[in-house]
Amino acid sequence: MTVQKNHQLIAGRLGISIRQIANTITLLDEGATVPFISRYRKEMTGSLDEVAIGYIKEAKEQLEELDKRKVTILKTIEERELLTPELQSKIEQCYDLNELEDIYLPFKPKRRTRATVAREKGLEPLAKLIFKQFETDPENRALQFLNDAVPDVAEALAGARDIIAEWINEDLHARTIVRNQFSREAVISSHVAKGKEEEGIKFSNYFDSSEPLKRCPSHRLLAMRRGEKEGFLKLSVAPDDEKTIAALEHYFVKSRNDSGVQVSLAVKDSYKRLLAPAIETEFFGTSKSQADTEAIKVFAENLRQLLLAAPLGQKRVLALDPGYKSGCKLVCLDAQGNLIHNETIYPHQPQSEVSQSIRKVSSLVSTYKIEAIAIGDGTASRETEVFIKKIAFDRPLQVFMVSEDGASIYSASKVARDEFPQYDVTVRGAVSIGRRLMDPLAELVKIEAKSIGVGQYQHDVDQRLLQKGLDTVVESCVNLVGVNVNTASSHLLNFVSGLGPLLATNIVEYRKENGPFTVRTELMKVPRMGPKAFEQCAGFLRIPGGVNPLDNSAVHPERYSLVSKIAAERKCKVEELIGLENLKSEIVTEKYLSDEVGLPTLNDILAELAKPGLDPRTGIKIFEFADGIFSMKDLQIGMVLPGIVTNITRFGVFIDVGVKQDGLVHISELANRFVSDPAEIVKLHQHVKVKVLEVDIPRKRIAFSMKQVE
Repeated sequence: MTVQKNHQLIAGRLGISIRQIANTITLLDEGATVPFISRYRKEMTGSLDEVAIGYIKEAKEQLEELDKRKVTILKTIEERELLTPELQSKIEQCYDLNELEDIYLPFKPKRRTRATVAREKGLEPLAKLIFKQFETDPENRALQFLNDAVPDVAEALAGARDIIAEWINEDLHARTIVRNQFSREAVISSHVAKGKEEEGIKFSNYFDSSEPLKRCPSHRLLAMRRGEKEGFLKLSVAPDDEKTIAALEHYFVKSRNDSGVQVSLAVKDSYKRLLAPAIETEFFGTSKSQADTEAIKVFAENLRQLLLAAPLGQKRVLALDPGYKSGCKLVCLDAQGNLIHNETIYPHQPQSEVSQSIRKVSSLVSTYKIEAIAIGDGTASRETEVFIKKIAFDRPLQVFMVSEDGASIYSASKVARDEFPQYDVTVRGAVSIGRRLMDPLAELVKIEAKSIGVGQYQHDVDQRLLQKGLDTVVESCVNLVGVNVNTASSHLLNFVSGLGPLLATNIVEYRKENGPFTVRTELMKVPRMGPKAFEQCAGFLRIPGGVNPLDNSAVHPERYSLVSKIAAERKCKVEELIGLENLKSEIVTEKYLSDEVGLPTLNDILAELAKPGLDPRTGIKIFEFADGIFSMKDLQIGMVLPGIVTNITRFGVFIDVGVKQDGLVHISELANRFVSDPAEIVKLHQHVKVKVLEVDIPRKRIAFSMKQVE
């Protein structure tokens, strides 16, 4: 019953049929991955995409955690011999975590409280009399409860109020009243910590600010939370206290007599001492969780764009990691990305060995038949670009600026040491720059996604959720593009559906010992590769030039017999179907449909036959910065410059115009209309034109506009 109820809840939450939910969860429980389900089980899911399947998986995990919490709560209450059939039913029928904890609160083992002390003094009967509000003279009645521990009436009434305050705090309706007030009217306020004005100047925007919590955008909330964590800010979240207390009094104060007055005092105390702090903590947590989700979403969107950036492909590349005093580290890579030469040139100050550097680069380009040049976009990048473009090569060469984000992390990592044990970090960094140009996806998967540097406040969000979200994006991108099983690194194979670190390593080791794979079924010979893992990974692994042409396509081996049937009925070979874009119109599709293969799967197969292994990534484009613009000092207000999008946040877009400092196009300057999400307007690494609005050299800030550019 619980499983069915969970399916109903997820279906209602996502607006998807119960059948789709049930089938998707069945597949997940059987060990299927999200990319596999999305691509190869469309008939079962009703063609749900990866996003919807991901939501179902997440909702399923949340409800499973809720069920575990219910079991723990029921066991605890039962052990204390407080569980009744009614309470058990109430807990089992609860599907909201906050409500569940509210139900549990009165039965939760407590530390010693003011109410506990009052009960020990024998004041609970007095509290019950007052709380009923029939007693017109509580002070006179309190005389009956005086003893050595309760010397006077005032202390007796105070103890009774402590007990009533705890009852109010544990009342479901009271907590709902307060929670609703927080939800509707809570204001988040921020103030500078005493004596921290100068030290915390970077948080000056939040020294004295307040706004409705529900309107506070994620980036602002995370900024304030960072300021609080670093000790510069004091934050609070609260609704209108008077209105909230009035709502509580309306519910609890039933009489105008003196008992009602005592209950009113208990209400105020309960709210200020117990309810408000608890619900404030809850809303701080909820708002932080929502801000984390939003920030992770931004990071994930940017990471997806970065991973799916256009590849140059298998070309011979000369890559440069620019520098001044230390020189420019130079490497030559073959078309497969293997390092074939490295050295250092010194074309810039202080050495200024321009002539020698020109001769060296020209010689290497000729010797290794270089087809493209990659320049890292860090220190001395613009000067190196100018230097390279002055050289008269013996062949036309494309010159690309390549992002260095995370390259230093890679070059110092175990992955890089294992790949190039005999070379230092400078060589590894240059190799990474060149490989990023050839295939951004294959190279960037070697770097922890958090280190790539796209997103907002990634260090302030829940790191576990961030890692989970980014790993999901990497997995999605790798499986969308597909992987050449004969050239992929273990790090790339690790993200293929159904594999993981062990199988990825085993595939590479098998390849070393036995040579390239010639057919997909040979994967079954890899140690620890079982039928389930093969089912999950086979369609995403490619074998170019293999025995079966379908092995270089996204057609799953389980459907090879269907393709053979189509070929047989057309009296041709399977390879003759490859590239036939009109095949769908030339066959009677109904002949090939079955319980397992519906129209969605058949259409996917026919589309794949038309363009097998088609890379979904777009073609690469060369970008050039404006001539003569190298530093912030070269910028003038009103200049219109070419730029490249380096980061997208919820509050705006960062643009590189070649001055070693990215500038911001605030969300209000993106377009001549209201923009709710900058990702609607631009994509990562998009080439744009911007107008310079402000240049603040001391603070290293540049403001641009896109909407003011004709």
